[in-house]
Amino acid sequence: MGSLKNGTESVLQEEEEEPVLKEQSQKYCTFPIRYPQLWEMYKKAVASFWAAVPCTDLTSASSLSNICGTVEEVDLSLDIQHWEALSESEKRFLSHVLAFFAASDGIVLENLAARFLNDVQIQEARAFYGFQIAMENIHSEMYSLLLEAFIKDSRQKNKLFNAIDSIPCVSKKAKWALNWIQSSTDPIAVFAAFFIIFLDFVGSSSSFAERLVAFACVEGIFFSGSFCAIFWLKKRGLMPGLAYSNELISRDEGLHRDFACLLYSIMRNQLARQKVHQIVHEAVEIETEFVCDALPCALIGMNAELMSRYIKFVADHLLVALGYDKKYNVENPFDWMELISLQGKANFFERRVGDYQKASVMSSLQDNGKNFEFKLDEDF
Repeated sequence: MGSLKNGTESVLQEEEEEPVLKEQSQKYCTFPIRYPQLWEMYKKAVASFWAAVPCTDLTSASSLSNICGTVEEVDLSLDIQHWEALSESEKRFLSHVLAFFAASDGIVLENLAARFLNDVQIQEARAFYGFQIAMENIHSEMYSLLLEAFIKDSRQKNKLFNAIDSIPCVSKKAKWALNWIQSSTDPIAVFAAFFIIFLDFVGSSSSFAERLVAFACVEGIFFSGSFCAIFWLKKRGLMPGLAYSNELISRDEGLHRDFACLLYSIMRNQLARQKVHQIVHEAVEIETEFVCDALPCALIGMNAELMSRYIKFVADHLLVALGYDKKYNVENPFDWMELISLQGKANFFERRVGDYQKASVMSSLQDNGKNFEFKLDEDF
């Protein structure tokens, strides 16, 4: 109990000295901007806004787009045909992927609403988190629409929508993330959490820096294998609606991960290399287990060994972005995954590309966020 108390007191002392977490005198006012880099990330998020539309009818999508200029239509008419032609192994793999995605955005949302918005006192960061909450809801809706479209058996659909309880490999990922949300430095919560520690929870003395790194892992590592699986379908020319929604969501999640790394970079109390490597390693092990369970049979151009190597490659990329050295030193086994980092080159009138941004929003941000132009002609 003494080590628990000392650990909690140490975390509390560190967080009291952390500018990111210190009470701000003007935290309810947006201006003046004190962290232009964080504000620029918020504006990028706003400029990338889109909404989920259950669309198999292009006519209805077009009319809805005319009403709301920010709506991106996702046509699933071909996807349903392609789904029926997939092998049972491919369907199982993708079902697990979509099941995790459908629940994971809700977990990220829970962390933002219950923890990060309460912890972080910098207004620019709070603005970003507020907008991220809206986007996580849209992502969750999109994945739910995809499951509704592809899975016709009601019992199987119910199992996938309850994957956190019904599919062990999904449950393990979800519980790891939820453990970080449930850790607390509040004295009353610490007492309540005492018994939970013995149930393999991460502990009650987790600092904000640890939780920030952990959720960078959720969005940067836990999502990596699943995004990769869907881009693998795109490479084969399959399921264009799913691939397109994946472009939009992977772009958003990449921005969320980058924001976590940026916020971490301005923190005064950063973690020791060993601790960060430990958190990342845990995430890699759990994601690798998920891939091996969801992908028991080798598919065309895709198997668990290659996917495991890709996860480690992504983890190294995250470590460098956080300011640490690589742990795994592996190369990207999937050359075609470079598609994620390339700007879309599709004909806009043929299909709207996933790197779409509202130019009018970004045009109001100049000189690294130092100058702002108020516009009354925005397209809402």
